[in-house]
Order: sequence, then C-alpha cells, then structure tokens
Amino acid sequence: MKTNKLIFGTLIAFLLFKVARTQPAAPLSARSSGVTPAPARAASPVITVRADRPTADIQPTMWGVFFEDINMGADGGIYAELVKNRSFEFSKPMMGWTVLGKPATEGDFLVVNRRQENTANPRFLRVTLHNNATGSIGLSNEGFRSMGIKEGVQYDFSVQVHQPSGNNTLHIELVNPKGEIIGKASLPVAATGDGWKKQAVSFTATATELKAKMNIWFEGDGVMDLDMISLFPGDTWKKRPGGMRADMIQLLADMKPGFIRFPGGCIVEGPELFQRYQWKKTIGPIEERQLIVNRWNFEFAHRPAPDYFQTFGLGFFEYFQLAEDIGAEPLPILNCGMACQFNSGEVVPLEDLEPYVQDALDLVEFANGAPDTKWGKVRADMGHPDPFHLKMMGIGNENWGPQYIARLKIFTKAIKDKYPDIKLVNSSGTDPNGARFDYLNGQLRQMNADIIDEHYYRKPEWFFENARRYDNYPRNGSKIFGGEYAAQSDHTVSVDNMNCWITALSEAAFMTGLERNADVVSMASYAPLFAHADGWQWTPDLIWVNNLQSYGTPDYYVQKLYSLNKGTRVVPITLNNEVLAGQDSLYAAACIDETTHDLIIKLVNASGKEQTNTVALEGVKKGVGQGQLTVLQSDDLYSVNSFSQPRHIAPKESTIAIKGNKISLSVAPYSFSVLRIRYK
Repeated sequence: MKTNKLIFGTLIAFLLFKVARTQPAAPLSARSSGVTPAPARAASPVITVRADRPTADIQPTMWGVFFEDINMGADGGIYAELVKNRSFEFSKPMMGWTVLGKPATEGDFLVVNRRQENTANPRFLRVTLHNNATGSIGLSNEGFRSMGIKEGVQYDFSVQVHQPSGNNTLHIELVNPKGEIIGKASLPVAATGDGWKKQAVSFTATATELKAKMNIWFEGDGVMDLDMISLFPGDTWKKRPGGMRADMIQLLADMKPGFIRFPGGCIVEGPELFQRYQWKKTIGPIEERQLIVNRWNFEFAHRPAPDYFQTFGLGFFEYFQLAEDIGAEPLPILNCGMACQFNSGEVVPLEDLEPYVQDALDLVEFANGAPDTKWGKVRADMGHPDPFHLKMMGIGNENWGPQYIARLKIFTKAIKDKYPDIKLVNSSGTDPNGARFDYLNGQLRQMNADIIDEHYYRKPEWFFENARRYDNYPRNGSKIFGGEYAAQSDHTVSVDNMNCWITALSEAAFMTGLERNADVVSMASYAPLFAHADGWQWTPDLIWVNNLQSYGTPDYYVQKLYSLNKGTRVVPITLNNEVLAGQDSLYAAACIDETTHDLIIKLVNASGKEQTNTVALEGVKKGVGQGQLTVLQSDDLYSVNSFSQPRHIAPKESTIAIKGNKISLSVAPYSFSVLRIRYK
C-alpha cells in the first residue's frame, strides 16, 4: 500500500501522520500513527496578532506566475492558433495534414524547400490543380489534439498565397467527428504575380464541438503555392487578431500576479545550444519567426509528443504585452551559454560568450529603449512605442557548478555596467539542499547576487516541514525567489501526480513561511502553469485545459488567495510567543494592507479536526465590526477539481461578526482560511 507521510510540528516534536492513498481520506491523528498525542489544552489557545508592529515590507512582486511552453502551454494552449504545422516546418512537413480525395497525378501536392531564400520559413506547399471541381481534392488539418469550436463565434481563416496567374477558390469547412459541417466559407484567390499575398475570410460556427477538424477543398486550375495556413477564433484575449485564448488568460488575470516569468524553465536552455530559446527569433512578422522543435517533444519516453514544436507565434513581444495587460512585471529568463545539464551539458567557451551577453543587453533595449534606438525601434514598429518598463531578468535556468558561476560573472558585469538598476535572478540549481545548492548559495552570496532562485519539487510533508525554512536566513543581502514549486502527490516526474487537496494544503502551509519572511523572500511562483488534458508531459500543474474548457486546480486557488490577499507589510502572528508553523497542526501568517486598511490573516489547519482558537488583535481599535472569511476546504485529501466539477474545491466566502479586539475563530479540518478585517 502506498502511503504519504505528513509531518506536523508541535512545540516539542513533530508528530508523524499517515494517510493510505488507496483508502478514503481519514482524519490525520496521532492515534493512527501510533504516536502519543500532546496533552489537550484546557482552554482554546490564544493566537496573537500585533497589527501595529510591522516587521517587513511585502514586495508587489511577491506572488507571480511561471510560464513555460510545456504540456502544450503555448501552441495548442494560450496561443489561439487552431492549425497545427501551418507552415509545413515540422520535421515531417505534412504532419497534421491529410490529403483528401485523389490527386489527378503524382506530385500534385509537393512540399517545396526554399532554404537559400528564406531560412526562417523555408517550406511551403505547392498544389497543382487540373480543372478541379469543388470537393474532388483537398486537405484536412487535425489541429492540436483536434480543434475546439464554439457555436456563434467568428473564425478567421488566412493563408499566404503565391499564384502567378489564374483564379482559384478555397472552400473551408469545419467538421465534427461525424463529418457534419459546423462552419464554412469560400475564399476566391486571385493571381498574385511574382509575390506572396495574404488572403483571408471569416465565418461563424454553427455548433460547439470539442473534437473538430478543418477541411480545405480546392476548385480551379493551375499551380498555387500555400504557406501560413491559419485559423483563429475571433474571441481572443482583448479581441486581438491572431491573439491568445481568452479563457486561459482570464484565469491568470483573475490572480492579479505580481510578475510573469517566461519563457521557462528548461525551454530556456535547450537539450543542445542550437535548440535554446533565442528571443530575437520570436519577434517581428509572424511568418519570419523560425520554428524549432520543442524540447518536451522527446524528453520523456513515457509521454512522447512527436508533434510538439515551437512556432513562436507567441513570442517575446506578446509576453511583454501580456504582462502589461494584467498588471504584472515581466521576468524574462535568458540562456547563459549553457545547454541543459541533464541532457548534453554543452557550454559556450568563455571567449565566445559575447553574443549571448549582447542578447541580454539588447533585450533590455527592446523592452525599455526609446523608439530611436535599434531595438526600441523594433518594438515600436510592432505597435508599442512606449517602453515595457523591464526591471529584472534571469540569467540561466537551473544551471549549476563552477561553469555557471564563471559565465554568470561575465553577464553580471556587462549588464550592471550598462543597466545598474536591472535586478538579476540567479540559479541555485535544481534542489533546495545538498552539495550543489550549498556551493551555488555560497558563491552567489559572495557575488552579492540580487535574487537567488530556489526550486522545490517535493512531497507534501517537505512543504509542511519547511514552513520555517527562511526564519534564520540572512536578513540582508541577496533576496530569495521561490521560482518553481509544486507538491508532488506521488514523486517528481511521476505520471500519477495529482493536483489534489493535500498538495494544495501543504503549499498553503509552506507559503505562510514565505510571507512571514517577506524581508528575505521577494518573489514566488508555482510551476508548471498550464497542462492540456490530451497533450501533457509533466504533472502536477496549476491550470488544466482541453480545447474548449479550462479550470483551476485546488493549488490554483491557494495561489490566487495569496495573490489577492498579498498586503503590503508583514505583522507578527504568534502562539505562546512562537511563530505558528506546525503547533497543533496550525500554520499562519498575517499582514496589513496599507492601501485598503485591512488586516489579513492566513491560517492553515492541517489536522482532521475542527479547531477553535481565540485570535487577539493588538494595535487594532475596538469595534472593528465585520470580517470577510474565505475558506478552501475538503475532508478528502485526495479530492481534485475536474472539467465536470471545476469548482469542486473552490473558495467559499462568508462574514463573521467581530466584537472588541478578540475573535473566536473556528477553522475546519484540512482547511486554508483567509480572514480580512478592516482596521483603524
């Protein structure tokens, strides 16, 4: 029988609790573990909040989101393009496409490579027609695990055409799995002469379908060349043509994150350097952005994704624009001249590092430079003359060893010399402890690193145990970025990991320690962010989607409640003059919001019993009236949200009456509560 062990602190020792994964969730009790429980308290314990004694400022960037193109996060995800392999650049040029009907002669459909003319987008499809009638030959595109189509929504079809002479017609159909047409349009294509011309038509879908596909039928005679065959829904985020999927972005906007980290993640490094993420190849006209294979295409033998590529229709400009849209600070992460050390471990010699460093300098200019600068002009020409106000960037992702430190020093000097106000995020490796971590932590602190990026993919008990991780960290010097964390219900890289209530609850407990130590921890983000139900490589993930729906996991609601209740300054919350980090299975943090004049208390009850506590408010004028209580709770530690029950575990709000400066607060078993009180 598989078991998960949850270790909760008491004032004198940790009690070990066990929950059988194969059994219905039962209360976690000392009795079930065979450990003698601590004596019961004669009266309800008093939790003291000193609202008039702030201890640390909370940064606006405290709670953010981490985006990486994993689990079909970009293509097939937030990038709303519905056509897979639209420019025939996949390693198998016709992947995603099927020829319909029977061409008149061999070679009527040819993939042509013009690499010497166009290295970024060399391939196109040449179609030869022989007085074809409608419905005789055509193409079908399967989309990204099919196409999600919504009744009443406008769909915008476009294609780049080169047709020296003649007039032909494309007939576009959306069809359901039964072959029934649920949307159609015809697109007359006039001669383009020697050049390429974009042709487009829009139409409205007549039905909703999760697993649709698109057919294109050809009518006419002669030769026509096709490239960038595209289909977008009209209801993209902010109605931008060729934009992002609105429901997925709305889930991010609802969190009001302090920052967006992008593009990752291991995507930054690439398994080899030639496959690394290069931001300059992700900007400019869409048809000039050079596709590469996605590293998650082949990373996991148990979850192969041979059709996973990066088209970069969602590139650095769009990332910056998204951050601006939802009021988040951009946090780009750049390659430091090292490929993934789990794959090739390839490095650029130090004497050849200059182009990589220049990319970092140029990115600052692209984001912040005036329109009369080289890269500021590129941004302005893309439609954004105002700067994006970039304030920080990361150098390297999960890199380690002396080879990383040597390259980081070169980057740091160059960037600080030109842009001294830019804060740099530096890697502490893959794990939150061990020799690798100790070496990097020591080296980075000697360098006076601005921000050290720590990652934690561990089981729930680790998160409970480490609620006091930062209590004894240095209060001055380098700050901490909890750059990637997610509790693993099974083990890291396991396909059995779930976004269940125990993972979310343990993260909520751990995050009380992050908030309590806001003078040490300035940023934090769960990872990964998105996962497609039919195309994921890694689990657990914060938000799950299919081609039509998206929902937040219990972990999502924990992150959202922290972000929406961030506050501006930490205040002490104690039990018997000790921070609450496991006593009686309770974990707590408190802060004030000087903008709204609210006192905010976050409280996790990790036990299987309801607990009633007296909360004494010091420094708060009597008669504060009502408090707003928001609770996440489930009696089943392995319950999850789903497409059929997207809010099975979701916040529930109520008001509580408050008389004087003491509150009798009952917290449900296995719950995370947030109490907001207007203070005077």
